[in-house]
Amino acid sequence: MKKVRKAVFPVAGLGTRFLPATKAIPKEMLTVVDRPVIQYVVDEAREAGIEHFIFVTGRNKAVIEDHFDIQFELYDTLEQRGKNEILERLQQLQPAPGQTSFTRQQVPLGLGHAVWCARELVGDEPFALLLPDMIMQSRKSCLASMVELYENTGSNIVAVQECDPAEAHKYGIVGRGEPAHTGFRITGMVEKPAPGTAASNLYINGRYILQPEIFGILEGQERGAGNEIQLTDAMLRLAKDQPFYGYRYEGRTYDCGSPEGFVEANVAFALWRSDLSASMAGSIRSLLDEIKPL
Repeated sequence: MKKVRKAVFPVAGLGTRFLPATKAIPKEMLTVVDRPVIQYVVDEAREAGIEHFIFVTGRNKAVIEDHFDIQFELYDTLEQRGKNEILERLQQLQPAPGQTSFTRQQVPLGLGHAVWCARELVGDEPFALLLPDMIMQSRKSCLASMVELYENTGSNIVAVQECDPAEAHKYGIVGRGEPAHTGFRITGMVEKPAPGTAASNLYINGRYILQPEIFGILEGQERGAGNEIQLTDAMLRLAKDQPFYGYRYEGRTYDCGSPEGFVEANVAFALWRSDLSASMAGSIRSLLDEIKPL
């Protein structure tokens, strides 16, 4: 069994739901408290033991590459001014030389196509896939727990969470089979099932560990919903030959691809920090009492 060393981050999306904020700034670089959204996702991957970070980008995304590079002038200024604590924090977040790779998707053909664009950088080994819109909040990272399940099953892993059964038609839903270590065997997957037909209320939350055979399937994958190459369609084909296991994540997930989820993430992560929690809690209570919708 090969170790999961590489992670793919599809960051080519336009972020139209955040216009005009994303007219010149990638949505992945919008900040939750004091870090860009993409930094939270990369930190989760690093905690899981990922050694190589692969970004599938598009036009106007160069600032993501700059964010994960060394800024000599900034580091030198911080050192000269004695701001060693901030400097050390930045250096801890810095990937080592050669740990990051960037490739262009070039055409917006969906998540499946974005994953396929990383094929040469991933090679013939299993890899993690993390959707950068979804950021997690828990003591132990979601991906770290998924890696443990992978090491006990040696196959494809999909993270899931519970949703209100009445809302299941809005998500990708999996069928739940027999238990396996800390997870369960997936018996089926369907993207946005018709209301009342979902096999469970377990929805796919944006974290995957996939075997490299997925690339061969995506190579000839026909376009599906939205006239895009759908990853779920390719996973269903791969599931005919390889088992899929689900890991039920019980932490919090925030969809930073929507304004509501982004604001919620800012509040939640501010309240989670010992240096901000007390003051933020008081401010939020005051705002709830004082501010009424226009």
